[in-house]
This record gives sequence, structure tokens and C-alpha cells, in this order.
Amino acid sequence: MLALLILFEEWGWVPLQQLLARIGRWPGLRWIEGWVRSLPPWGAVGLFALPTALLLPVKLLALWAMGHGHVVLGLAVIALAKVGGTAVVARLFTLTQPALMQLRWFAWTMAHWMRFKNAVLERAHATWAWRMARVLRRHWVQRWRRR
Repeated sequence: MLALLILFEEWGWVPLQQLLARIGRWPGLRWIEGWVRSLPPWGAVGLFALPTALLLPVKLLALWAMGHGHVVLGLAVIALAKVGGTAVVARLFTLTQPALMQLRWFAWTMAHWMRFKNAVLERAHATWAWRMARVLRRHWVQRWRRR
């Protein structure tokens, strides 16, 4: 599970964050990003709780729907909530990282996480499956661009 989380972060975090960065350049949203950047460290920590708090009821409703026979709908809602939540958290992290790194416990945790993540990715990159996935991805990207 941890490897899947790291792979999702590696392949999903950056593109989703970049998508929200483009959306954040829209005139009506620029002031929100400026406000988020200006938060003090503990305000930034509090802001990270917001996506989780907002998505929890959505995920619970999806589980309720699945329990009442709407399995595909429930799974789709959970998948969309995961992707949307990851995009928002990725963008929030990018905007608040300077403030967060002022907190000693956060900087320590981040340093340890990055060391661990890089070790796992190094092992994953050496596998046949990873190399094959990169070849397939490159093939599909080239094919998409030719159209």
C-alpha cells in the first residue's frame, strides 16, 4: 500500500498540482493563492485539515451508496474525491511549504519522509515493471502527440 501511495504521489501529485496552478492564475482566484501564501505556519497546518474535513462526508455518502447497491457510483465518487483532494493538497503544500518548514517538527518529518520516499523510488525505478511502465507511457505520449 505504501508503495502505491508513493507511486501515486510520484505520477499524480505534480500534474495535479500544475493543473491547479493554472486554474489559480485565473483573475478571481489569484487573491486566494496570495492569502494562502501569507498564512503563518500554524494557519497553514490548519488549512491542510480542511480538504480532509470537507471530503469525509462525501466519502461516507459514497460508502452509504455502495451499501445500498450503487457500487459503481460509490467507487466513482471515492476515486474523484481522492484525485480532487490530492490536487488541492498538492497545491496547498506548494503554496504553504515555506511557512510549514518554519515548524521544526514539520521540517524534521519532511526530511525523513523524503529520504524514505527516495529510497523506495530508487528501488522501484530499478524494477522491470517500472521500466516497462515508463516505456509504455512514453509510447502513449508519443502516440497522443501525433494525433
